Amino acid sequence: MDTWIPGTGEGATDNGAGVAAAMEAVRIIQALGLKPRRTIRIGLWSGEEQGIFGSQAYVAQHLGKPVDDSKDEGFLRLIQGGMARKIKRGAEYDKFSAYYNLDNGTGKIRGVYLQGNEAVRALFRQWLQPFRDLDATTLTASNTGGTDHLSFDAIGLPGFQFIQDEIEYDSRTHHSNQDVFDRIQGEDLKQAATIMAAFLYNTAMLDEKLPRKKAPSE
Repeated sequence: MDTWIPGTGEGATDNGAGVAAAMEAVRIIQALGLKPRRTIRIGLWSGEEQGIFGSQAYVAQHLGKPVDDSKDEGFLRLIQGGMARKIKRGAEYDKFSAYYNLDNGTGKIRGVYLQGNEAVRALFRQWLQPFRDLDATTLTASNTGGTDHLSFDAIGLPGFQFIQDEIEYDSRTHHSNQDVFDRIQGEDLKQAATIMAAFLYNTAMLDEKLPRKKAPSE
């Protein structure tokens, strides 16, 4: 929903592809007749390009918000600064388990940026194991920026971005009027949706919430 260039068909890889994969992941779970123990929600955000406004508004309304000692408003300071020093927890903060983001084009999922949350490494390794033949094996402690998982990570909630093949993302389609439907790689999106469905379902079936990094103070 964060299309940069207006116009019919444009914004296909940034980020119609991620929207489609998320919707397909939930369709897969429903088609298999699975009954997750936790609620699964899809977030289709607007305003990411202008400052992750859509996801930050949702997080602030439902989960919590930073208490910024410098009195700056919003999450913009945290895009580079990481987790807030203090937060005001919302009603759903303690119920929340994890957020997964797909916003780097049409390419296959190759793994997950752990966003510094080493407590989930063993679990994610287990969840990726069935997809080794699809070349999804990489787990890196590195953070990645510029997209909506930061709104969750900023208040100490598990938020992750999937690692993807770049395809033509940086060279041709990203913020370009060439970001049209025919740049979409259909088989790659099927792979991504399948892996996302597995992560959603596995998270929703855990006895406990996904492990968190050390939480900021309230």
